[in-house]
Amino acid sequence: MKVDLFDFDLPPERIALRPAEPRTAARLLEVMADGVAHATIADLPDLLRSGDHLVVNDTRVIRARLRGQRGQARVEIMLHMNLGPDCWAAFARPAKRLRVGDRVLFADDFSAEVLEKRDAGEVVLRFDRQDADLMAAIDRVGELPLPPYVASRRAVDDRDTADYQTIMADRPGAVAAPTAGLHFTDGLFAELSARGIDSTRVTLHVGAGTFLPVKADDTTEHRMHAEVGEITPEAAARINEARAAGGRIVSVGTTSLRLLESAAGEDGTIRPYHAATDIFITPGYAFRAVDMLMTNFHLPRSTLFMLVSAFTGLERMQAAYATAIAEGYRFYSYGDATLLHRVPA
Repeated sequence: MKVDLFDFDLPPERIALRPAEPRTAARLLEVMADGVAHATIADLPDLLRSGDHLVVNDTRVIRARLRGQRGQARVEIMLHMNLGPDCWAAFARPAKRLRVGDRVLFADDFSAEVLEKRDAGEVVLRFDRQDADLMAAIDRVGELPLPPYVASRRAVDDRDTADYQTIMADRPGAVAAPTAGLHFTDGLFAELSARGIDSTRVTLHVGAGTFLPVKADDTTEHRMHAEVGEITPEAAARINEARAAGGRIVSVGTTSLRLLESAAGEDGTIRPYHAATDIFITPGYAFRAVDMLMTNFHLPRSTLFMLVSAFTGLERMQAAYATAIAEGYRFYSYGDATLLHRVPA
């Protein structure tokens, strides 16, 4: 499909620079086959039904932006995928300053060697320490990687340390938050549970590739960057049991959805999964596992707007986004959310 089909104009003032307070005060646009309805996150228990089952992403954002030096040359590194105890794939800027074998110094006692150079500014780094020691060093010298549409308009501050992390965040490894999860609170989970709506945690470590623009003219020419995910046997069993009992599977975020669809068999059964996925969902994709999707508003021409268009229909999503813009909804990571019903093509 032509990428131009997924374009739209968004006034800059519609981009949220801070989240709603409290989190459940954010607006929620429900998109159905026959139209839209306006609500808030606090209304979510009323929009679902007993037996429905939420699937949430428990990844935790790390301080993935590192500023270092190769000799006298300064370089910025954005980690995006863990490759081993001491290795990460990353985007370097400017990548032309790095060669295989170079050592990049991030602090007097913390450095990495360039093992490989790839296309589009991507490099593979081997750090001078491993596992917990490496994560501690990254946390010490790194910066929180706010999305470029926020970071370009204001500085990262202490509020972001809490704001840009879900309350489910438990397993470090993401370089971007699974932003649909930012709307949840302990109180909201308690109310959902009281209504017979349970949840299961899965993990997909969101990579920096989520922010990369689609530069190709056609979707068939775009290459997705892989992200590592895990669905434990226990989590798979809980999801399958809910589905077998007649509950709808409600994915909280596109990250959870991509992982579920990667792990689903032809009959929709979720299998345990621990691997990378580069699944690219565009209109025409036959969904197997997910019945409803809660997700924030996405960028024009992005792979995520393509995904929601596949889930609920391109024309329907174009109309919903036009309504949201006209009604003053707040867009992107710190913005409002949508609750999408799957509409068969």
